[in-house]
Amino acid sequence: MKRAIILVLDSLGIGASADADKYGDAGSDTLGHIIEACAQGAADNELRQGPLQIPNLSRWGLVKAAEASRGASLPIARAERIVGAFGYAKELSAGKDTPSGHWEMCGLPVPFEWGMFPHQANCFPQTLLTKLCAQAGITGTLGNCHASGTEIIKQFGEQHMASGMPICYTSADSVFQIAAHEQTFGLQRLYDVCELAKPLVDELNIARVIARPFVGDCAANFTRTANRRDLTTPPMQDTLLDVLQAHGHRVTSVGKIGDIFAHRGVDRVIKGKDNMALMDALLQAMQSQKQGLLFVNLVDFDSLYGHRRDVTGYALALEQLDRRLPELEAVLAADDVVLVTADHGCDPTMPGSDHTREHVPVVFVGQGVRANDLGARKTFADMGQTLAEYFALPPLSVGEACKIN
Repeated sequence: MKRAIILVLDSLGIGASADADKYGDAGSDTLGHIIEACAQGAADNELRQGPLQIPNLSRWGLVKAAEASRGASLPIARAERIVGAFGYAKELSAGKDTPSGHWEMCGLPVPFEWGMFPHQANCFPQTLLTKLCAQAGITGTLGNCHASGTEIIKQFGEQHMASGMPICYTSADSVFQIAAHEQTFGLQRLYDVCELAKPLVDELNIARVIARPFVGDCAANFTRTANRRDLTTPPMQDTLLDVLQAHGHRVTSVGKIGDIFAHRGVDRVIKGKDNMALMDALLQAMQSQKQGLLFVNLVDFDSLYGHRRDVTGYALALEQLDRRLPELEAVLAADDVVLVTADHGCDPTMPGSDHTREHVPVVFVGQGVRANDLGARKTFADMGQTLAEYFALPPLSVGEACKIN
């Protein structure tokens, strides 16, 4: 039985794309700059020190892929033997957002740019907020700006609890985010408001509405919970997930994958509060699911460390993941294939808090995978095409399969 695992290390770009300057991202390199910071002692704290320690990812081929992408060596310990097929991929899709990156790796590049809200105070059209308030039965909203999700609940959380007005904000992504307190406002009510908001922002070509619930009783202890929900515009055509499902293969989402694909082509959704909980969920799901696809998004790299420009936290999270990989290897069957990749970059050494336009790693491992250099791939869709070939599916419309065996 064929089984594949996709591990999306959300935002782990490995070097600026040729068109990165178009997006203000020239010189970005998420993994490379983290490795350099660690080698210089700039990412030390009480939890981690010294050079980045990712021996298993290095053994799989991640460091080789990163060095090929940037065209230069990195100051990190080398694995004695590479066991994976490794390379890097360029993005065909316009922009550098989450849905486009995931859809393209599953064979569906996005040729248009999603709508964005202007980076200014009162960034949302008043007509949008007026309609939302009327439909949701709320007296008004707070925020109406670009903001960090943690900072805006500190700023407006207490006022929100007193007034009942949800906090609306955005980022440099194509998103309309609504934060509300799980107890005083209600989690289901927050989801309902987001459902009302989605068709309103569709008119503006906004890709996602994100529910951002939080708990706590004052600004000093407000904390976002794991009950986030993304309402995403559905893919405009079939992806690898739809094709797998149509041919009788089970598709399990671990993390936010189901939301990103608007739950198209997904049979089961498993959530987790952080990267380590998601790895636990993956390993548990593999005990019962012996065929099909388990598709994992490890979001902490992006949401907790990339956007917050936390180099040390990002480095520690990579090391924590690396230590879990032998557990994954131990339960792989002879025919299993694991793909490690990313959906975009989010270089924590760059100014601002936006994603960065970068190449992403393409690393395949498994007992049947031949260790080799896959080179520079012209599109993320080569990954989806490779898995379509692995599962003996009809070819996807975009992409060229990598030679992994």
